[in-house]
Amino acid sequence: MNTQQARERVAETFPQPFSKGKFLEFSRNLLNKFDETKAAQWNATYVKDAFKPHVSRFERLGTYTSPDDETLDVLIVHLTNESKLERARTAIRNFVADHLKQRDGKEAALVAFVSPTERQWRFSYVKMEYAAVETESGKIGVETRLTPARRYSYIVGEGESCHTAQTRFLALLQDTENYPSLAQLEEAFSVEAVTKEFFNQYAALFGDIEAALRKLAAKDPVIGREFKAKNVSTVDFAKKLMGQVVFLYFLQKKGWLGVAKGQDWGTGPHDFLRRIVGQASSQSPGVNIFNDILEPLFYDTLATDRGHEAWCKHFKCRIPFLNGGLFEPLADYDWRKTDIILPNNLFTNTERNDAGDTGTGVLDVFDRYNFTVNEAEPLEKEVAIDPEMLGKVFENLIEENRRKGLGSFYTPREIVHYKCQQCLINYLDTALNKDKEVVPRADIETFIYLGEQISHYEAVDAKYAIKMPATIEKNARLIDEKLASITVCDPAVGSGAYPVGMMTEIVRARCALTPYFNDVHERTPYHFKRHAIQNCLYGVDIDPGAVEIAKLRLWLSLVVDEEDVKQVKPLPNLDFKIVTGDSLVGFPFKSQRLHEIEELKTRFFEETDHNRKAQLKQQIDHKLAACFAASKNSLGYEVNFDFEVYFSEVFHRKGGFDVVIANPPYITFRGKERVDVSDEHVKLLLRLYPNSAEYKVNSYALFIERSLRLLSRGGDLAFIVPSTILQNEYLQKIRRHLLSRFHVARIVSFGNRVFEAVTDSIILFVRNVVPANATSIAIRQEDFVFDAPAERTQFSQSAWLHTNGCVMNLRVRPEQSGLLTKIESGCVVLDEILEVYVGIVASGIKKFLHNKRANARCKKYLQGRHMRRYVNAPEELFIDFDVSHLHSNTDERVYLQPEKLLVRKTGNVLLASYDSEQFYTDQSIYNLYRKRSCTLDLKFVLALLNSRLLNYYFRTKMITNADVFPYIKGIHLKLLPIHAASPGKQRPIEQLVDRILVVKQRDADADTSALEREIDELVYALYGLSPEEKALVQAAPK
Repeated sequence: MNTQQARERVAETFPQPFSKGKFLEFSRNLLNKFDETKAAQWNATYVKDAFKPHVSRFERLGTYTSPDDETLDVLIVHLTNESKLERARTAIRNFVADHLKQRDGKEAALVAFVSPTERQWRFSYVKMEYAAVETESGKIGVETRLTPARRYSYIVGEGESCHTAQTRFLALLQDTENYPSLAQLEEAFSVEAVTKEFFNQYAALFGDIEAALRKLAAKDPVIGREFKAKNVSTVDFAKKLMGQVVFLYFLQKKGWLGVAKGQDWGTGPHDFLRRIVGQASSQSPGVNIFNDILEPLFYDTLATDRGHEAWCKHFKCRIPFLNGGLFEPLADYDWRKTDIILPNNLFTNTERNDAGDTGTGVLDVFDRYNFTVNEAEPLEKEVAIDPEMLGKVFENLIEENRRKGLGSFYTPREIVHYKCQQCLINYLDTALNKDKEVVPRADIETFIYLGEQISHYEAVDAKYAIKMPATIEKNARLIDEKLASITVCDPAVGSGAYPVGMMTEIVRARCALTPYFNDVHERTPYHFKRHAIQNCLYGVDIDPGAVEIAKLRLWLSLVVDEEDVKQVKPLPNLDFKIVTGDSLVGFPFKSQRLHEIEELKTRFFEETDHNRKAQLKQQIDHKLAACFAASKNSLGYEVNFDFEVYFSEVFHRKGGFDVVIANPPYITFRGKERVDVSDEHVKLLLRLYPNSAEYKVNSYALFIERSLRLLSRGGDLAFIVPSTILQNEYLQKIRRHLLSRFHVARIVSFGNRVFEAVTDSIILFVRNVVPANATSIAIRQEDFVFDAPAERTQFSQSAWLHTNGCVMNLRVRPEQSGLLTKIESGCVVLDEILEVYVGIVASGIKKFLHNKRANARCKKYLQGRHMRRYVNAPEELFIDFDVSHLHSNTDERVYLQPEKLLVRKTGNVLLASYDSEQFYTDQSIYNLYRKRSCTLDLKFVLALLNSRLLNYYFRTKMITNADVFPYIKGIHLKLLPIHAASPGKQRPIEQLVDRILVVKQRDADADTSALEREIDELVYALYGLSPEEKALVQAAPK
């Protein structure tokens, strides 16, 4: 099959109403061959009770066996008249899981999900997951495992684009010789590949629009004056415009735009924007798409309440009133009197891109993609553009230097999902079991992890069926009340991942309780979401663009669940829920009671009339401004935001938030990585944060201290932060604060890097209580599959508190602590006997290096890559030692020491060499030389540094980033325990070192392992290790 034939096969299958014949042919071409003798059909009699509300019948076209002997069914699942493809995602996914489980435990299925009442259908790859869910104790959460499945789906059918499917399936369809593996099939359903492609095109479109706006503002004095008067940034304008267009693509997907007179919402065309642009252009060739079509649509239609019918005279169709602020002019610029004539070709044209597609404008590019209002979940992903994409686009549109200043990094959805679930479990455990245990934590875990699945599986008569825990059923109303009253805040909200994630978990849990209520009126996902947005969710960010994206995602989450086809409800006002502000600078004291503002905010949330809404906002803003007006005079610094003022209702009702969850910015305000902030501001932060701000002021430590103050009694903090917080010297204050006044309940570390631009990260769960004999659970995740078994270790919080520097070392297991203590006894730390000096630091150092002595200033130069254990293997390399050109560490007395030890800075093992040649070294090498108090021979210390024992000590107790970018920190090197041996005990070791040096000076890579093993045995004896302890060291990785 050639390229053209493959494209035609996709085109005749997917952008059409479902055809069994076309689907069968496509499956044959995709798999090359599958066993059609296994074809079968099952009517409603064979559909289990749990799935009958959603599945009317199903059929198998055949079974495929991959080259790896994995099996897959090709299925068609016909839904009932009442079931909807979007609303029944969990049920129909579980239906396929049940089918595969019951029929020979197959690994996967290719499925066409077909609804009799919808023009679209789903082409899905359903993959079984056989992992176990662990409880906090490390045991399986349920006795018999509910086997979940993951589903990846293309949205196909009438009016849907097949661009993505063509690009993803082309290679498989063209390969008629080889049978695809299941991994190749899964890759064809990859969401990440699609979204990455879309991000790149979105960013390019944004850049083109912003450049055109900048050009217009400079050229047109009317635009220039209006933008200057209203403080309108072309960057923010372009961001909002792109966000508005994206929102409408999601909305037209819902069928809410262009509805005919007298017809229900949901019946509008899925290509509404393309239609109105085409109609206007054909009727008036000189029409400008932005000025004459989009601005009236945004600001005179979507932002205006036109009554129940919502009829729009301008576009001659029904278009809903959306409210909410998204479709109000940026900074209230006068759009009627300001003609912004953006070139039409920015929106649509006939140019061809590199892939041969026609059209490079915003509408052209967006038309080629499928849009879905459903946010992807760990078990459910659509190969389409979803609202989470807005967050990733926000991150991608931050200029590189500005991202560093904001410290913004987008959190992977798996981590968001895990953190939100854990926070909900912790909250319910506290709220339900405060005075006595009402619902055991294990039952709460089962409810949160599996409640949604249980609600679909309870009626399944199968050996793995499971019931909801009895305590959940018995206390369903109480649990629901607690879920309805939870308060959550993200103090660095970014693009809204955590508020959306928490809302999703709250709604899922409340829906799972619905079967235990007699009155189910208003127990719908829409009502649960709207309630959560109004009463439970709060967020703050210093970046106004981020706040707009966060609001957009919350609005979209409501749109997906609005099922009232007769009356679309206006979007709620989120201006005082998701707020622009500086979370770190507020009042240092409790604010006065602000009941009047709270009452106004409640009215504002539901207000839809434009004028009354503006009046309410003006009143609230005026009262808030009055709170902040005197801050400069009374405090000495200006306050524009404060949690207890803006969110006063939370503090009056609960004394703080139940959950504070965030991915705080990673910014250094001092030191070599500092961002451009004034010294005055740094001094203010030092004053406001006495428990976290130290010399090297780091924003995430400040956010932790600030957020701990926001918690209610028993409330939970969940942050993802760099692992440097566990051990770094300049973060001692925040560690001591955490360990002495709160319960560090759980720390999750990762084998893989979470953020590309940051070293390894951890998730920190902290509770606002100080229990006696508190223990912390450390969990090691090798990847982001959180429902797989993971390594767990318990640590004593008190033991961490009483270590030197309050170090929280996750590598030291309880059974190792005794050995480490023995190694330290009778020793001095290296810093007491040796100076530690980092090598030369210079910018663009290569220009100072030569392979021969170019002048009298040239000195022999050694880099870390030239070091070997015990000796060096230098190249002919010299540095032009002109101090005026070098940055730092140029003290020649260090390099001219008659003998010194060198320790390589990079790597996850200690590697030391002996230097009597007076090398000048680069910054990847530590130079160690005697202090006056030192009585030990340097060759003896060299042997200890290279010994198996001290490497074990270092790797076990000190290194924190062995999996990402390992390096040896100076503070750790200085704290190594050096045995103060007598000259008699030093001498045998020194003699062995001399023998090693003789051999390696002839050949730096010579094998001296036998001599090194002799040294190791002497070192074990020197430190007094028992045979069992020696075995523990030798069993550890080298």
